[in-house]
Amino acid sequence: MSLLEHVDASTNLAKNNEVQLLIFKIDAAQTSPYYAINVFKTREVVEAKHHHLTLLPSVHPLLEGTIVLRGLQIPILNLPKWLGSELNNENKKNSNLLICDFNGIIIGIRIMFAYRVAKKNWSEMHAPDSYRLGEDGLVINDTRLDDGSLCLVLDYEKLLSEVIPQAMVNISESTNEIQNLVIPEKLKHGTVLIAEDSKTAQRYLRQIFTNAHLSYQIFNNGKELIEYVNAHPNPSSIPAIITDIEMPEMSGFTVVRLLKGNSETKAIPIIVNSSMTGDNNKREAMSLGADGFIDKTKSQNIIPLIISKMEAAKQALLLA
Repeated sequence: MSLLEHVDASTNLAKNNEVQLLIFKIDAAQTSPYYAINVFKTREVVEAKHHHLTLLPSVHPLLEGTIVLRGLQIPILNLPKWLGSELNNENKKNSNLLICDFNGIIIGIRIMFAYRVAKKNWSEMHAPDSYRLGEDGLVINDTRLDDGSLCLVLDYEKLLSEVIPQAMVNISESTNEIQNLVIPEKLKHGTVLIAEDSKTAQRYLRQIFTNAHLSYQIFNNGKELIEYVNAHPNPSSIPAIITDIEMPEMSGFTVVRLLKGNSETKAIPIIVNSSMTGDNNKREAMSLGADGFIDKTKSQNIIPLIISKMEAAKQALLLA
């Protein structure tokens, strides 16, 4: 049985504030730290030597080329190089390709080998301040394995935005959308709260809200957002909340469950903005009471979605 066949359902994990990580190494000498990715962003691990790499002209230096796997042409990204390490030709031949799915965008990431799958509670995932200085940090959070080894979770959205920017958020489309919208007074004069741990995703959301001249406040994880809301003198004044699913300290599903289970906050529209776009995750978000779900690569549509959900919430209150 392969490594990925041991994985539980992602929604059950997230519901319990848990995550399963695929742990891997990027170097043959194994001197690098352990790295990790949420296993539900992965499809499979294949041996590089069995797949012909087609080179592409005039592309980003981290884009090695493409392979064809099960009829799909998949771009291969050089993760070791992004992390400042180079694999020689022999090591490249013996390396593996981690096939990943980000919002339906299928890519391959070169790694040396997959180590194992580890289950962690999000409270065991930490985001040290040192990783959050500036916009150039590649590490999004870390955790410890059973033997005490440090394991780093990378900002894969940053890698994608650098190498395949056309796959990411279309900010200009967002600006055009806003021009044709009637902004509710509560949104115009209120502050939207955002829980998001990716610096890359934060940057896109900042641009979207700034271009729309709307106020927002970003929290680096769900726990910080919940603590802020709990201390808020008037939670009903909050026009909307946006939350990622995967976050250190507290998952977005836990954020939704806590807010929708509280009589003072249950009427606030909550939009889940995630790269975990499987149908199960969407259904789970809605079953917990989320008002909307949007793929991170479609974040340019988030303000129209907020407005429509605010109007729906207003009508529901009038009919109550």
